[in-house]
Amino acid sequence: MSVRQVVAVFGLFALLLAGCDGPAPPTGDGSSGPTSAAAPPLRPGWQALTLPAPPGDAGRLLVRDLAACSGRWFLVGGVADTGGGTRPAAWTSVDGTTWTSLPMRADSFYGRQNVLSSVACRDGTAAVIGAKVGGAHGNPRISTWRQRADGALVEVQAPFETYGGPKAVNVSRLAAGPPGWLIVGNRSAGAASWVSAPDAAEFALVEGAPELASDAVGVTWAFDAVAVPAGWLAVGGLLPAGRIDRDPAVWSSPDGRSWRRTVLPGGSEYEELQRVALVGGVPVAVGLRGATFGTWRQEAGGWVAAGAFGRRSSSGVPVVASLVAAGDRLFAAVADGTRYSVWVSADRGGSWRQAAMPLEAGAGADRDVALVAVGDRWWLAVDDGSRAGLWSASGPGA
Repeated sequence: MSVRQVVAVFGLFALLLAGCDGPAPPTGDGSSGPTSAAAPPLRPGWQALTLPAPPGDAGRLLVRDLAACSGRWFLVGGVADTGGGTRPAAWTSVDGTTWTSLPMRADSFYGRQNVLSSVACRDGTAAVIGAKVGGAHGNPRISTWRQRADGALVEVQAPFETYGGPKAVNVSRLAAGPPGWLIVGNRSAGAASWVSAPDAAEFALVEGAPELASDAVGVTWAFDAVAVPAGWLAVGGLLPAGRIDRDPAVWSSPDGRSWRRTVLPGGSEYEELQRVALVGGVPVAVGLRGATFGTWRQEAGGWVAAGAFGRRSSSGVPVVASLVAAGDRLFAAVADGTRYSVWVSADRGGSWRQAAMPLEAGAGADRDVALVAVGDRWWLAVDDGSRAGLWSASGPGA
């Protein structure tokens, strides 16, 4: 299947999601009925935090992703000027309250225009994915960035076809763990991974891997990954041969190179896993389940469907923008196709309760919402397409 065909199939999924009504959303116990939206929304005591302007010309701040580890917080995005140009930007904090801008060291034409979209960290050090649309075909030009000992983020040089070229489809998310770093995304052959050692100085592309890539069983698509004791766990979906709706799928790997696929039981609804996190060591994934957002978690006997929440709008494409965990709580940011919302679960995805946001954000291009949580505190970055900000709150709210 060509890149053009794969993208066309993915576009068809979006049209199906935007134009078809799904069945009544399930509750956490699997029965039909209202979603978690019936509970009054939580109202966290959001406190606005100050982000210093990065060095360089003035412009609008862009915020895209958050991460925290080993007593260090990271926020990444960029700066947009009045002429439509962009440059990468990142901030860090040692307490989650006072933030400083990180030096950026770009080495390429497109790297100097990157907007940073995904950040992960291990041992207090970050690595980042960034991109800038460009070239004759208007495709994203992907760069990865690593943090030096002096704190600066430096662009990592890579051959063009590592992330681009005729087999490119997309680069999705970056994950960190004891083995190093892992990127998941998709190539014309299906789901793919990129693997790096702990220094994040070079990523090796793994495409066409048995069970990870598409095959006679169906077409695969990977969205996200997380480090687990046995290595890595990736999540996404599989379009079975002869069908037009995806089933949720997970992949496990000891090294990011060899993968074992598990397709979760699916029905006539469109289902896929878009984000994954560990809650008390238990993998929990959130994705699309027909007309709602659904939760799946791994138990001793295998993966099971848990609660559902929200409901997509009649227009646009729904997406899970962020999923993080702290203690026994999960925090999810989703877009229903029209606007973003934030949800909290205290029972590993069995039930969900919406939380009020400090800034409303409609869904669409150049807009994003990201979360991170540490202990009893959580942080929310919101970009509504005209302004951006960062907030924190203690506890889930009341």
